[in-house]
Amino acid sequence: MEESFGAFSRKHREAVIGGISAGFFFIIVGALFVVMPTLFDRIVAFFNDLDIVTIPNLGIPWLAPVHPLSLSNQTVYLAAERFSFIWGVFQIVVLVLRLVLRSTVEKVSETVSNMVYWFGSGVLIRMFLLEFVRFPTVGGLTRWFVFWAAIIMLFGVTLIIRGIIQAAVPMRYVARSST
Repeated sequence: MEESFGAFSRKHREAVIGGISAGFFFIIVGALFVVMPTLFDRIVAFFNDLDIVTIPNLGIPWLAPVHPLSLSNQTVYLAAERFSFIWGVFQIVVLVLRLVLRSTVEKVSETVSNMVYWFGSGVLIRMFLLEFVRFPTVGGLTRWFVFWAAIIMLFGVTLIIRGIIQAAVPMRYVARSST
């Protein structure tokens, strides 16, 4: 098995994974526009709805949609949620490819943290921007800003996961070689 991998450099194997990822990204985006024919118009409406608003309970002006829970914006959120979950599933495929192609620990940990981020962002979009059952008394602008606060926390979690994997894996190799 090692001989078949020897013909391709690590850089070449990573370039193949990058090419597959770029291609799949465009397939997902194209598919979303096919499945959701009004998506382009809704994206334009979303950006037209952006304005400087005051963050509730803080009084700080910041960029946000004036009507964050409008039907038009919900279509954009739904597309973002679908993209997040599909890209999260694709990260599992990339992880398998990285393990089979013996990518570096850094690339494997990056893929695992990407997987956690994209599944997590899909859950957060659903929880704060698409479902209103969970926090029925929380207003639209508050939901918008809480969503972004949760995204920042999720980003922190993914960095911790990446660090734990990078710290743990070399220790296994050291432990095996010393026995």
